[in-house]
Amino acid sequence: MNKRCASFTLGLGVLLLSGCSTVNQMIGNEESVDYKSTVAGDPLSIPPDLTQANRDAHFRAPEGSATFSQYAQSQQAQQNVSAADRVLPASSGISVMRDGDIRWLAIDQPAEAVYPKIVEFWGEQGFTLHSQDPRTGLMETDWAENRAKIPEGWIRSALGSVLDQVFDSGERERFRTRVERVNGKTEVYISHQQMVETPTPDGAAFKWVFGKEDPGLNAAMLARLMVFLGTDVKSAQTQVAEAEKDSDLPSITAGSEGQAALTLGEPFDRAWRRVGVAIDSAGFAVEDRDRSAGDYFIRYLDSDTGQKIEQQNIIGRLFGGKNTAAPTPYRIHVADQGSGSLVTVLDQNGQVQNTDTAKRIITVLSTHMGSK
Repeated sequence: MNKRCASFTLGLGVLLLSGCSTVNQMIGNEESVDYKSTVAGDPLSIPPDLTQANRDAHFRAPEGSATFSQYAQSQQAQQNVSAADRVLPASSGISVMRDGDIRWLAIDQPAEAVYPKIVEFWGEQGFTLHSQDPRTGLMETDWAENRAKIPEGWIRSALGSVLDQVFDSGERERFRTRVERVNGKTEVYISHQQMVETPTPDGAAFKWVFGKEDPGLNAAMLARLMVFLGTDVKSAQTQVAEAEKDSDLPSITAGSEGQAALTLGEPFDRAWRRVGVAIDSAGFAVEDRDRSAGDYFIRYLDSDTGQKIEQQNIIGRLFGGKNTAAPTPYRIHVADQGSGSLVTVLDQNGQVQNTDTAKRIITVLSTHMGSK
């Protein structure tokens, strides 16, 4: 009888969790995005006593005031500023751009000011950064789980971390952010990769496989970034939703047989943007880029050559043995071609490549440029 009661109680608890989650979604009380990184780590932060000192008049010398009356007036003006303006001043000069399914932010601030704010933003969203490179304007998060996809309710709230270890959404996501300087503005692109836990064909185990990128999730993160940078919530949601969409995706034509190339039916500026987003979505390792030359510098490890790739064993890792599975440097080159653009693969010396590896790179890019 005790076992039956225990089973009934556990089953009832799960139903209550699911039911509460459904109700919360219906009445709009539940966030659809709530990430928890699978990698523990705390970002560097300034001790609170150091940041508070700058806000306290006792620790701040008067600036630009020749008399005490002028200083008193400036202090009174600062006290009249609302608390909301002091916590996160409203920011203008942020607009949402769109080309097909691609959305990005155009910000009227220098990249040097925008980049560190984006680093802080990902920490606020529950992510740890796996890598960041200010020189290339790229950062990538570690894999994280969207806890909003797990049933919520008073039982889970009461038991806390105990149930957090039991329930799993079976999905992981990581985001890549790219920052570029374009025409005096800073452009910010966000893309993501998804892994889904799926059963093996025999049903004996589970494995992680890549899922499909969701442009809507990228747009949601752009809206959250806008709010973090100072745009009000309603305005951010409206701008992202109403960003003007071009009527059609560009025509994408593969090169002739034996040629690793793509022809895009759009001018260089739009082709450069589309290729960059495809590189981000595909997860290529980007070392550098040169917009004036039309080159993205990447490293690519071809696992489809049929050759055995030797991985490091534990002894090699302990004593610094060299991993023979080293990625090869390439350039993805974008060039004007009449009214369109041509995308090719170059080696590190700038020579056009028509190898099987180059063809596979072009195939991957083509896949990520298509309709999602």
